Amino acid sequence: MNRAFTWILAAATAVMMAMPALAAVEIEEIETPGGLTAWLVEDHNHPFTVLELRFRGGSSLDAPDKRGAVYLMMGLLEEGAGELDSREHARALERIAASVDYDSSDDEVTITARFLTESRSEAMALLHDAIHDPHFDADSIERVRRQVLSSLSNDLKDPNAIAGRAFSEMAYGDHPYGSPGEGTIESVSALTREDIVAAHEAVFARDRVYIGAVGDITAPELATVVDDLLGDLPDTGAPLPGPADVALEGGVTVVPFATPQSVAYFGHKGIERDDPDFFAAYVLNHILGGGGFESRLMNEVREKRGLTYGVYSYLVPKDLAAMYMGSVASGNDRIAEAIEVIRDEWARMAEDGVTQKELDEAKTYLTGAYPLRFDGNGRIASIMLGMQMQDLPTDYIATRNDKVDAVTLEDVNRVARELLDPDALHFVVVGQPEGLSSTTGSEG
Repeated sequence: MNRAFTWILAAATAVMMAMPALAAVEIEEIETPGGLTAWLVEDHNHPFTVLELRFRGGSSLDAPDKRGAVYLMMGLLEEGAGELDSREHARALERIAASVDYDSSDDEVTITARFLTESRSEAMALLHDAIHDPHFDADSIERVRRQVLSSLSNDLKDPNAIAGRAFSEMAYGDHPYGSPGEGTIESVSALTREDIVAAHEAVFARDRVYIGAVGDITAPELATVVDDLLGDLPDTGAPLPGPADVALEGGVTVVPFATPQSVAYFGHKGIERDDPDFFAAYVLNHILGGGGFESRLMNEVREKRGLTYGVYSYLVPKDLAAMYMGSVASGNDRIAEAIEVIRDEWARMAEDGVTQKELDEAKTYLTGAYPLRFDGNGRIASIMLGMQMQDLPTDYIATRNDKVDAVTLEDVNRVARELLDPDALHFVVVGQPEGLSSTTGSEG
């Protein structure tokens, strides 16, 4: 049995096994008495609920000279709130078998709470304190600051982190996307408690919150939880930044770094998530570099030439800019050849497109793998929030595979010609690459 047939058979089997779970994802949109909107998937099989909150803006709301403030603030929300210090807060959650995770990215901050039905009220009271009345005391600030600084110091020795940072700086310039959301050693070291309080006020507001719940909770119960938890937030937060002007030009930037293996990030302008051709681009990318061992890049760079263990491409449709990116790592003596092969494959697909066989296999895999994403309340809640933030309808889950199946060979090949631009590809290479030097931009 050849690998391609095995791959298709596995995808088809996955569809049949996962369809009952996918069919059960019925989203109800509710409006609370307080005027907030939430999405709900009821599941009363287990006395357990996941509640996820996202606030649009994320670390992009940092003031230019306060980079890392939102990230540090989110790390402090579990360090004591209301009448409880950090240890008491943690013990209170542990006692009722609840957990709360806090995260931030360029475009959003996320709070994910998991709790039993019997302790819902107590869990929500603790979360309310964390959101509305965090202590931000001096000892906690310094402790979490040290953790962040340690991570940033490690990034200075990590070729992947260096490459990612350099690529973002070149692509986005002075826009918040152009620097790490975690901040820099200099910016984080200078943050004050007032900066953290300002970041809290910038993020948490009713005009940018998205709410989803999955589990043992009814619509009226969720409405009460949401209004009690968020109803007294300010109406508006800090203004969102404007779109990022992607200023990247084709070429190579070498960042010298003592390592036996070079790391490269590459890319050019991409396609917005709401573009009518997004699904065609999504299928296209799977064939080019998103499909693991079945992708063209993996076949040409790894399988045929042994230049890398892995090479990938991916669409990056952020809120304020869209990029088409990829990454590869190879020995210093082979990275130049790997880059040449990647650029050639980019050009070949732009010119010649894909075959009907490649398209059919990609669609079989992508539609087959989709139901496997819905493997728990937490995953479903996260997908729901992503749908809300992308302004997708509540029935998107049921119709998504139809959109993939509707992509034609003509669609994919037209988008390949329009989207793929090998001359615009810029490679940021961190290492000591042989036979490769910066052709544009500046060396890091």
